Amino acid sequence: MEKKEYLTGMTLEELKTVASRIDLPVYAAKQLADWLYKKKIRSIDEMTNIAAAKRELLASHYETGNRPPAEAIHSADGTIKYLFAVNDNSQFIESVYIPSKERATLCVSSQAGCKMNCLFCMTGKQGFSAQLTANEILNQAQSIPESRELTNIVFMGMGEPLDNTGELFKVLDILTAPYGYGWSPKRITVSTTGIIPSLKRFLEESSCHLAVSLHSPYREERLSLMPVEKAYPIDSIIDLLHAYDFSHQRRVSFEYILFENLNDTERHARELARLLKGLDCRINLIRFHAVPGVHLRGSHERKMERFRDLLNSLGVLCTIRTSRGEDIFAACGMLSTTKNNKK
Repeated sequence: MEKKEYLTGMTLEELKTVASRIDLPVYAAKQLADWLYKKKIRSIDEMTNIAAAKRELLASHYETGNRPPAEAIHSADGTIKYLFAVNDNSQFIESVYIPSKERATLCVSSQAGCKMNCLFCMTGKQGFSAQLTANEILNQAQSIPESRELTNIVFMGMGEPLDNTGELFKVLDILTAPYGYGWSPKRITVSTTGIIPSLKRFLEESSCHLAVSLHSPYREERLSLMPVEKAYPIDSIIDLLHAYDFSHQRRVSFEYILFENLNDTERHARELARLLKGLDCRINLIRFHAVPGVHLRGSHERKMERFRDLLNSLGVLCTIRTSRGEDIFAACGMLSTTKNNKK
């Protein structure tokens, strides 16, 4: 039996190819996109402005590809962690819905597992299993009950987005293009450890916000936390960012987890200010959430506040990110599906 292709996750150009295959006019590709991304239908039968015979032909080779989450876990603070089956149901990934007064944000995954193996991250301990397809990435946003309430999407879930650029860029196109969601790029943030060739492409081809995992301004120290530092040093990442303008709507931020007696001293704050001098940016300080088998400890609240205040006094905009979903292992660095994958 022929395996059907998924329509959700296809760009307009790809939908034009689909239309051509079943002898639909070119403009039908826009109709398909409307049904998929604006109306977010679940079945091809719902495409009522396409002739019944053509819908039947389309359904014989394709399906929408919207699949509900396998599980939802609710936090006491309103955060919801969703579990999705991917890679022909052989693996699982997680995404996190984070509601607040002003926003409804979805933190999506781009890979099953991750290759980066950052010391402080549960996903890295899981290892890498598979690249997610554009369908599997976008399905996280389309298939949750809160889909129509979403105001923002952040690529801060499982995996390194810039290690999966082909599928990432397809999703960013669908999210921002008029034929798709039609969102402003300013509603989307892509996080990265700093894979420079892919980062350069992202800066050239996208206007979405950027978040860079930094965690120490010192090379050897960052290397002990993030093996990617060996190939792509933070100094080289900063040099690249200086070539782009972040003084208008587009924003670059740096993620910085504070670890007790490791990277939370006055010396670190002053070196951060020196490293980022002249770059229009902000630093988000993040609480460390304990990872099994890792000796690191998070800094105390008062120390985080002193670190923040010092950076602000040195001219670097700095905030402390509110931790959400820790009770359901949905907070930063806690996503892992090892148990589910073993099942």
